Amino acid sequence: MLRDYSIHGILACGMTIVILTAGIDLSVGSVLAMTAMLFALLMINLRASPLIGVPVTLLGGVAAGLLSGVVITTFKIQPFVATLAMMVSARGLAKFIGGGRKIQAGLQPLPPVFRHISSQILNNNLAIVTIIFFVSLAVLWTVLNRTRFGRHLFAIGGNEEAARLSGIRVNLVKAMAYAISGLMSAVAGVCYAARTEYGDPEAGTGYELTAIAMVVIGGTSLVGGRGGILLTLLGTLIIGYIEKILSINDVKIAYRFMIEGAIIVAAVVIQQTGRRSRIS
Repeated sequence: MLRDYSIHGILACGMTIVILTAGIDLSVGSVLAMTAMLFALLMINLRASPLIGVPVTLLGGVAAGLLSGVVITTFKIQPFVATLAMMVSARGLAKFIGGGRKIQAGLQPLPPVFRHISSQILNNNLAIVTIIFFVSLAVLWTVLNRTRFGRHLFAIGGNEEAARLSGIRVNLVKAMAYAISGLMSAVAGVCYAARTEYGDPEAGTGYELTAIAMVVIGGTSLVGGRGGILLTLLGTLIIGYIEKILSINDVKIAYRFMIEGAIIVAAVVIQQTGRRSRIS
């Protein structure tokens, strides 16, 4: 289950950082597709070294996220609108990179880095992608709980104006939050390309919904200021097990999306009810 949902979990890690600031990032699925295509272009078509291909791909994700953050903070645009625009733009760029087609090795040998990332260890019981997911969790947990930047994220989500008056550079912190989300999308894009062994411009469609569901169901508040990265791990496990149960019972994909949407609404309602009871 973790092997199947580690890529979604990596996206959810970046989404957690953004949601803690009371923002949202609808572009993560499209940025995943864009970076998967970029990684495939560099590694398969151009036969670049992984020492070049991986960093360039990650920088592409950071650039996409940072652009969203700068637009939001500079022009005071709602995160929903700015990241929706990035979602469309990144998907278009993904199609442009491959000319509207998948990038695959064909008769060429697949670069070894694809095999390394998609492999499994411990008698095929633990996937490298799952290890990458846990490393992402550990790094972002450290950022949130052991750094000044992490405390600033919580402060902005709790009360942005109070954070600004206390001397926090709100615009910079929020832009960096979206850059981290873009970075996590790029990590997920590399893992996706390695697992499928090609770059697909349609990759990641609907993944933003699953990432948001994992964050919200885990317990991180959509209004910001409350939550954590370990709660995202919990949300990933819950969504993963629900999907497995639905799959085992042969529930159609259309019904799965409807059930997932209902679960998100239920989680938000529970959060709001709990918040009102604490205030009263």
